[in-house]
Amino acid sequence: MTQPFTDDLHPALPYPGTRPDACFVHLDGEGWPVTPDPSTDSGWRVAPDGQDLDDWLADQGEPPLAARMPVLAYGSNANPAKVTWLREEMGLTGPAVVLRARCEGIAAVWAAGLRARDGERPATLAAAPGVVEEHAVWMATADQLRVLDRCEGRGLRYRLVRLHTGRITLFDGAEVDSVLAYTGAGMRRMPLLVHGVRVRCSEVDQRRARGLNGWAADTDGLDLTPVLGDPSPDDWPDRLFVYGTLQPGGSHWSLLEEHVEGRPVAVTLPGTLHDTGRGYPALRPGDGPGVPGHLVRLVAPEAAFPVLDKYEGDEYRRGRVVLPDGTVSWTYLWGESVEGLPVLPGGWAV
Repeated sequence: MTQPFTDDLHPALPYPGTRPDACFVHLDGEGWPVTPDPSTDSGWRVAPDGQDLDDWLADQGEPPLAARMPVLAYGSNANPAKVTWLREEMGLTGPAVVLRARCEGIAAVWAAGLRARDGERPATLAAAPGVVEEHAVWMATADQLRVLDRCEGRGLRYRLVRLHTGRITLFDGAEVDSVLAYTGAGMRRMPLLVHGVRVRCSEVDQRRARGLNGWAADTDGLDLTPVLGDPSPDDWPDRLFVYGTLQPGGSHWSLLEEHVEGRPVAVTLPGTLHDTGRGYPALRPGDGPGVPGHLVRLVAPEAAFPVLDKYEGDEYRRGRVVLPDGTVSWTYLWGESVEGLPVLPGGWAV
């Protein structure tokens, strides 16, 4: 699919509505497919012209992916018409970036209570060992997350958590660990048990779900950490790929060392390293000989990044990249053209 689609192709009712068969961006009642491309700054391109998603967002005056947070959408939030409703009724601004995801070990199940405004039965999330479902991940700005908080009734109907159960994989191979998610906060949003069994939304439609009789489960079985306050895009992921002077043994390792927990791991990032001729390298992700470096886990990213961002300066920008095993990591990407810069096949002397 390379053409735009409109909301009428994906009605919101009956809940949870239908979803496009592609990752997409959505703005003003129209959606465009998005496809993975690791050679771009964002890792994604927008149809039909194949523009880098970050550039497309910048054209709308909106933040790039690195300034957005992954939020699991397993109910109506993956429906384009619902996105328009959020704009009209809840004040959502800016493009919605919605990426399809393979979800293992978790499932959308019907909740115990009905929605007050229309009597439909909403979905909630539960652990489901051995189950594989396809859902979506919103890449939400801080403002968009506050809109989702109001829509989901954060703290009343649903609670915002970091989810540790299951495995969530985007279509670019990225493993989204500790994804933000809205899970049941009260008994009416806990999983419905019918004859002691949770009922998956994929197996029973809304018409039949409204007529189900049962009781609320005591637990959703999820391993999670409740989120207090407003999360920051810097909070995820808690890993950083370093390939130059910030590596262990490098001239500026001391800037990073106090923020690292555990041992650095030697890894290779797909991409190319160029010699800027200025005493520091230029990294471009994607195809290439591969860039050797180290992966470190940060104790508190929000404390480390102000120091590291200042050190890297305006010539670099911090972005998220995907390692060969699916691990998502921050790294510092060269912000200027690499045309004419020599390739450094053996890495960088630190």
